[in-house]
Amino acid sequence: MFLSQTNQGGGSLKSNPTLTFYNQNAQQFTDSTLQVDMSALYREFLPNIPINGHILDAGCGSARDAAYFKQQGFRVSAFDASEELAALASQHLQQTVEVNTFQQLDSVNQYDGIWCCASLLHVSKAELPQVFLNLQNALKPNGVLYVSFKYGTQERVHNGREFTDLTEQLLSDLINQHTQLSIVKHWQSVDQRPGRESEVWLNALLTQSKAKL
Repeated sequence: MFLSQTNQGGGSLKSNPTLTFYNQNAQQFTDSTLQVDMSALYREFLPNIPINGHILDAGCGSARDAAYFKQQGFRVSAFDASEELAALASQHLQQTVEVNTFQQLDSVNQYDGIWCCASLLHVSKAELPQVFLNLQNALKPNGVLYVSFKYGTQERVHNGREFTDLTEQLLSDLINQHTQLSIVKHWQSVDQRPGRESEVWLNALLTQSKAKL
């Protein structure tokens, strides 16, 4: 689920406070997310992916979602910026989870779907345009991108992690100004983790403007 952000200005990942948080709390974070029910989001995303299609779980965290996609017969690749999370995720997924960031993603026309569940929210707003371009390039022509952000308008730090919150309009502005992606559907949901029901998420499915779902 989480994490893919380089340090501003290309500095060392090891100095990134968000990355430090996940490296130091990898086991606790993994334990708290593996059993969360994501079925409602899967129902929105997976019908758009062809049988045996290739899905990238980008910023995969515990690899909970990648493992589910794999169980459904899809080909799966996954990465996370946190070395500690990637190691645990590799065990859960039973295949290698790469240590990588959104900014380092350089694939072209490779994936039928890209799943960015609660991971892009750690990318600074200034870096999101290039990151969305990287994701667009990595998608096949009819590929589908799922993204989620905490709902709001701020860039903020919470419990040692950096967040970029978005609304429907802010996401639309980012997409329309910098990419050929278009929003096919967006909706709000509440956090599925116990005790976080008051937290609202912005979800969206995107595809290249010339593609049709």
